[in-house]
Amino acid sequence: MKTDQQHQPQKPIIPDLLMTPSDQGDGDLEIEYPEDRGNWTGKLDFLLSCIGYCVGLGNVWRFPYRAYTNGGGAFLVPYFIMLAICGIPIFFMELSLGQFSSLGPLAVWKISPLFKGVGMATILIVSLVAIYYNMIIAYVLFYLFASLTNNLPWQYCSNWWNTDRCLDHHVMRTGNGTVLFNISNTVSPSEEYWSRYVLHIQESSGIGDPGRIRWNLCLCLLLAWIIVYLCILKGVKSSGKVVYFTATFPYLILIMLLIRGVTLEGAWLGIKFYLTPQFDLLLSPKVWIEAALQIFYSLGVGFGGLLTFASYNTFHQNIYRDTFIVTVGNAVTSILAGFAIFSVLGYMSQELDVPVQEVAKAGPGLAFVVYPQAMTMLPLSPFWSFLFFFMLLTLGLDSQFAFLETIVTAVTDEFPYYLRPKKAFFSGIVCIVMFLLGLILTTEGGMYWLVLLDDYSAGFGLMVVVITTCLVVTRVYGMKRFCRDIQMMLGFKPGIYFRACWLFLSPVTMMALLVYSIVKYQPSEYNGTYRFPLWAEVLGILMGLFSCLMIPTGMVFAVLREEGTLWQRIQQASRPTMDWGPSLEENRTGMYVATLAGSQSPKPLMVHMRKYGGATSYENIAFQVDKEIEEDEDESMM
Repeated sequence: MKTDQQHQPQKPIIPDLLMTPSDQGDGDLEIEYPEDRGNWTGKLDFLLSCIGYCVGLGNVWRFPYRAYTNGGGAFLVPYFIMLAICGIPIFFMELSLGQFSSLGPLAVWKISPLFKGVGMATILIVSLVAIYYNMIIAYVLFYLFASLTNNLPWQYCSNWWNTDRCLDHHVMRTGNGTVLFNISNTVSPSEEYWSRYVLHIQESSGIGDPGRIRWNLCLCLLLAWIIVYLCILKGVKSSGKVVYFTATFPYLILIMLLIRGVTLEGAWLGIKFYLTPQFDLLLSPKVWIEAALQIFYSLGVGFGGLLTFASYNTFHQNIYRDTFIVTVGNAVTSILAGFAIFSVLGYMSQELDVPVQEVAKAGPGLAFVVYPQAMTMLPLSPFWSFLFFFMLLTLGLDSQFAFLETIVTAVTDEFPYYLRPKKAFFSGIVCIVMFLLGLILTTEGGMYWLVLLDDYSAGFGLMVVVITTCLVVTRVYGMKRFCRDIQMMLGFKPGIYFRACWLFLSPVTMMALLVYSIVKYQPSEYNGTYRFPLWAEVLGILMGLFSCLMIPTGMVFAVLREEGTLWQRIQQASRPTMDWGPSLEENRTGMYVATLAGSQSPKPLMVHMRKYGGATSYENIAFQVDKEIEEDEDESMM
């Protein structure tokens, strides 16, 4: 018995810190491992979440206005060119990073710890956006509830909040259709309802005088945060189910509004105004910059939402196909929304006997003033108003889910042992803190703060984040290595189109956008009449700069953690960490098997094959990757 024990092979002793869960079962030591992150539970969860995230309020209230002010139908030319140069490549890069590493926007910077400040900047930006974005959802809820009535409250001028300047379209015409009033110095009932009743902004003298909290808005904001929390309570397992409704139902409503719009008398006036091409404007660089900006913000690149959603995918999910479905689908949705909006505006311009450009607005002015006014001109106006605001609610909630999931995932991935088991509790804390921070937006002067946040929170800071990410992945981490990582996941390398965009076209275009936004900087204003004071402008600029300063701050901390000379520290901090790579052991083929905890073999791929039995099609690719790495090493030695 003793002799048999002496001849048995000795198992290698593995240091405690390197033990894997499989090693744990063989030993006596009990090591605690972080709770599993989880994955999407349905096949369409990821795709619908991305569609819901990208197709948001901007598709309805920014794209149509931007199109008609920048060449009408001709705007589609630079729009689709910029989609190909900036949108699709950056979108695919973010999805690839998230899916390959199964990590959030902070922990993903194991790819190059020197630039972890980019992740911190992302979280700061998305937190600021989430605060005011939910306030917009609160406004939508307010109008949604206000639509549950026989007569819309912004239909007539006989309410206590109306002034002598109020003039509604019902009394503007005589029997023969001639206008009896001078409408140059009048306002519509919907405009006074928005500014004097919903916002109560007449009681605030400016951003420095917020006034009292509007409790009806405060309760709507609370409800918005409760809805968001309940939907992200179980992370992607719960939000992944909600998007089956919130990502698809807006299309049904949009088609209903489109059909109703194009059948209205005068609809062709709006559509003609929307699509009439002005090809001479294509010679203006402003039009191309505007197209790139629309793509940039519409797809939501740089906010961390795409990376977060992809991190919950299985390792071999076909994100290449999903990239084209989402990006092209987002563009088509924007164009359709333009038809739905401008057909109604054409009808409205004919009813009011004014040019289309006088009723066309962008942003909150379109959603809460112009379109609600147009609804009052239709039969069954409360029904169409309810549908419109319900569509805005579902469009907004999808994006808000992504913002909150990005924040929660980023922090829980940094502290997996402590926060993953308490993710629901932590999500609740985040929602409560953001609700409290957003209370200033519910005051009588809250709209001024919302405009300031909207103008500065995700401006040049977001562009710096995207440019830095693109340069780090292609220059620091290496284009060859990144393409190999994608090959491990998808079975093929990205083609020359993606490589050319990542290496040159996308970063150059983004830099042009950044320079343009700085050179053409204009101070914020509200409603064309209120100019923000200097201290508010400085606060807004600092808001954008602070996110940018996260990047050099992160570099300093990363360098201080290393040893050696300054240059050696920088080199060490810029390399991927030892545990960078696929999160699951069975997906760590090729060069990444060597970094598994407890791996002792100089031929890691063979260890992997012995353990899991044979080579799959993806593991055959790993042979190829190993061979390429050896060839690269031989070339460098020569």
